[in-house]
Amino acid sequence: MTRPKILIAGGDTRQLYCAESLSREFDIKLTGFDNYFYDSVPQLPVADSSDRGSFDLAVLPVPSLDQKGNIYAPCFSSELTVEAIDGFLTEDGVIYAGRVDDRLRRMLPHREIYDYLTREELSLRNAVPTAEGAVQLALEELPVTLNGLRVLIVGMGRIGCALAEILKGFGADITAAVHNPRGAAKTRLHGISSVPTKRLNGGYDLIFNTVPKLIFDKEMLSRFEASALFIDLASKPGGIDPAAAQQLGIKTIWAQGLPGKTAPVTSGEIIAETISAMIAERGDDSE
Repeated sequence: MTRPKILIAGGDTRQLYCAESLSREFDIKLTGFDNYFYDSVPQLPVADSSDRGSFDLAVLPVPSLDQKGNIYAPCFSSELTVEAIDGFLTEDGVIYAGRVDDRLRRMLPHREIYDYLTREELSLRNAVPTAEGAVQLALEELPVTLNGLRVLIVGMGRIGCALAEILKGFGADITAAVHNPRGAAKTRLHGISSVPTKRLNGGYDLIFNTVPKLIFDKEMLSRFEASALFIDLASKPGGIDPAAAQQLGIKTIWAQGLPGKTAPVTSGEIIAETISAMIAERGDDSE
């Protein structure tokens, strides 16, 4: 029985902790980090030219590609190309990536590519560090306490529900904007009030959006005070028109990748456990 060889390629520091966690089960090597980042996980080796064609799997980051079409590698001073990663894999090697880009599939049509962000267990577990990071961001930006603050949560999905529970602990005055009776029922379960999204009339100091479609256009934003802080947690295209917000003098923050920024150890371990489960399901944990 041979343990699969896995290449962790690029990404932010959560990928280092993902690698450390996976190394308890698999043979791991790293690439796509400047030398001083390896101090975080000094026991893990770095891939070199002698490793070409030897890895069974490559784990790419969230997102998988940067704007130039290279592997997203913010901790690396050089470029990490897709071709380089392809060269490290065996002939039937596969790729696990987060938020898989269609460009990646076009560049590697001969590879099986799996998106670990589509996994339900990862989404559920990532909701808490995302919500905690959002609250931390709000605390840093606001000149007042959350206690008694009028807070609006748009959307009662995983992140919205996690936010509701955390904000209740701060004593915030919480309302959720919902689209349907199911969302309203969720708010009752969490002990907070609700309002239909179309009937929003401002009156909130802090707004968290979790819905990935445009809700806060210029007309909707004009219902809020200029002093309100908007934090958008939705994936692209987001839910807030940034140009309209700027015209109205409303501060907005599009908080992407919060788990990796505020809780990289936890986030990395969640990714590692998800990938380990995916490997086991595919039967790749032994030969």
